[in-house]
Amino acid sequence: MIKTPSLIFISGGVRSGKSSFAERKAVEIANELGGQLNYLATGVPSDPEMRLRINKHKQDRVAGKYCWETIEQSNQIEKIADRLNGQDIILLDCVTTLLNNELFFSEQEWTEPFLNSVSDRIITGIKCIKNRAKTLIVVSNEVLYEPLDGNTIVFTYGRILGKIHQLLVKEADQAFLVEAGVPIVMKGVIR
Repeated sequence: MIKTPSLIFISGGVRSGKSSFAERKAVEIANELGGQLNYLATGVPSDPEMRLRINKHKQDRVAGKYCWETIEQSNQIEKIADRLNGQDIILLDCVTTLLNNELFFSEQEWTEPFLNSVSDRIITGIKCIKNRAKTLIVVSNEVLYEPLDGNTIVFTYGRILGKIHQLLVKEADQAFLVEAGVPIVMKGVIR
C-alpha cells in the first residue's frame, strides 16, 4: 500500500514554477489514489497585476483536463476545515500571500503578541486543514535569499515567514525547493 503524504511543502522564488509543480503533484496523487482536487486560493485582487494573475490561475484550472474545486479564503484558513473530508487533496497557494493578508489587512499594531498570533494562526489553520484532508500541498515564496536589514517591516515579515517555513518543513512528509522549474528535494522520499 502506498502511503499518501499528508503534507507537502513547496517553496521557490517568484515565477520559479512552484505552483505548476504543486498542481502536478496534486494531480499525480489524485490519479494514483483518488480524491477531489481543491485549490485554496489566498490571493486578493488588490491591483491590476494581481487581478491578472488570479484570473490566469482560474482559467488554467478550468481549461485543464482535471476538475478543480476553488476555495477562496484570503485569511483565517482554518474556517474551511469543516468543509473537507479524507478524500480532499488541497493545494494552498500561497503562504506568503496569506501572511500578507493576515498582517496588512488587520488594524492591529505590530506588537510581538500580535505577530506571534499571526504566525500561530497560520500554522494552526494549516494543521486543521491537514488533519481533515487526504493531502495538503502548501506553496510559499522563498523571499529570504536577500538581506533584510534596513527596513523594519521587511525584516519582521521575513522573520515570521522564516519561522513558518521551518515549522512547515518540520511537519512535512515531503519538501521541495523549485528553481527555474526544477524541483529539488529538501525532505522526504519521492515515489
